[in-house]
Amino acid sequence: MSREFVLDIETKNTFADVGANDPSLLEISLIGFYDYANDEFGAYRENELGKLWPRLEHAERIIGYNIKAFDYPVMQRYYGGDLSRLPTLDILEEIKNILGFRIKLDDVAHHTLGQRKSGDGLKAVEYFRDGNWEALEKYCIDDVRLTRDVYEFGKKHGELLYSNRNGPAKMKVQFALPEQKSHGINLTLPL
Repeated sequence: MSREFVLDIETKNTFADVGANDPSLLEISLIGFYDYANDEFGAYRENELGKLWPRLEHAERIIGYNIKAFDYPVMQRYYGGDLSRLPTLDILEEIKNILGFRIKLDDVAHHTLGQRKSGDGLKAVEYFRDGNWEALEKYCIDDVRLTRDVYEFGKKHGELLYSNRNGPAKMKVQFALPEQKSHGINLTLPL
């Protein structure tokens, strides 16, 4: 049974709100996840993040889309350890390393799976501000599901699809789980 964990975050505010293009200045409204060990989708609100940290610390690998450049910097202000030490697969980082440029999750999902995102991050901020937790959670878990499905496709087929200026294209990916190494942290145990 895999102990991989897919996640995506939503924020309470935007870069325009904080006056800088710095994710570490944003605040979490919700973190959506898929836990392979339990075959479970779910979400944690900001005040529930203490329940999330042990799950991440015990994961074989955490999977996300732009997780290292966006999600982790936002999450770091809430976490007592160093998120960069957790075993992580950032699908966008892999794509950028292969192609030399970034592609939106919506575009990769559309070409690879024939599916689209259900909205955008600005809509998620609006859901939070309106107190519409049901819509916020649905939007976030939809992104988690797309990320998981893109990951699964890449792992199974060794490629993802996208479109470049010449039309449809394929990129080779290697998403196999690396040999397990201890990441040597467990910072959420009570003292």
